[in-house]
Amino acid sequence: MNTAKKKSVFAVCDTEMEYARNFMEYLNQKRNIPFEVHAFSSAEMFLEFAKNNETEILLISDKAMKEEIRRYPIRQIIILSEGVHSPVLDQYPAVYKYQSSEKVIREVMACYGVENGVDTSPALLPKKEMRIIGVYSPVGRTQKTSFALTMGQILAKERAVLYLNMESYSGFERLLECSYDRGMSDILYYARQENQGIIYKLGGMVQSMQNLDYLPPAASPMDIQTAKYEEWKWLFQEIEKNSSYEVLILDLGDGVADLYQILDFCNEIYVPTRNDVISAAKMEQFENLLRRWDCQSVLDKMRKIHVPFHTANRTGKAYFEELVWSELGDYVRQILRDGRRGEET
Repeated sequence: MNTAKKKSVFAVCDTEMEYARNFMEYLNQKRNIPFEVHAFSSAEMFLEFAKNNETEILLISDKAMKEEIRRYPIRQIIILSEGVHSPVLDQYPAVYKYQSSEKVIREVMACYGVENGVDTSPALLPKKEMRIIGVYSPVGRTQKTSFALTMGQILAKERAVLYLNMESYSGFERLLECSYDRGMSDILYYARQENQGIIYKLGGMVQSMQNLDYLPPAASPMDIQTAKYEEWKWLFQEIEKNSSYEVLILDLGDGVADLYQILDFCNEIYVPTRNDVISAAKMEQFENLLRRWDCQSVLDKMRKIHVPFHTANRTGKAYFEELVWSELGDYVRQILRDGRRGEET
């Protein structure tokens, strides 16, 4: 007997049916959205649906909103505003309609997390155990982050993947030519409090790059350096239990406290290195420390790799998107195909 629960309903209601349909299609492509999405072009159509279906979130345009909708047990109503709407609707949070779908969904999830003492066990369909991939190197200038992002983008073509940059200095705002209001620093604050709505707060912050979701990195190195293993572990477990992500990629830096414990929490670890004498000496010291501190399980999960050098032809977000079709992208695809473990020869 199949006892799996259905996903909670996310309804989009807009008199411009094309907008509602396009937004629904966008949401259905987002593998991390823990909702069943429905689109309606009128309040009447939605009300007919609502008679027999509970709705968790209703994103509705100000033109479509009707008094009857207030009588239904909808967990969260959010107004899809064109900029100015009736003061009667001020009791509901609102998001601006004419912006990218990515920004709309981030704001919707942020409103949902803030406005509700949400149940953090959304009725998700069954999923496989989340695979945690660590990418770390004691050696510098190994294209570690380029490798991690390339792997993430390739995996995200078929699975729901979240990338977390855990370096003291990521440089993402310069690299991607953008700015972030919220990100890892905020999530670590919520993790420290064991905030029960953290998954919805996370959903309101993630950005996307070719289907790969990533959380904007920490604003200050102190946020990474002071985070404890227990806080990271709690965060990873919340992501596994209460999101639809199938793969979590951790781009680790030396500023992470309890680094070896976090590495041991990973299912597999990729360690980019170089062929020169100094790099070999650093790698040897790293491995010797793992043995001395009885971290054999970390050594067993490690795979040392030599990442091909990638010359950038483009800047900004286009640089990272270009990686997928570069020599580095081919290299990552080969790694994923052969699935070998152990040291590269």
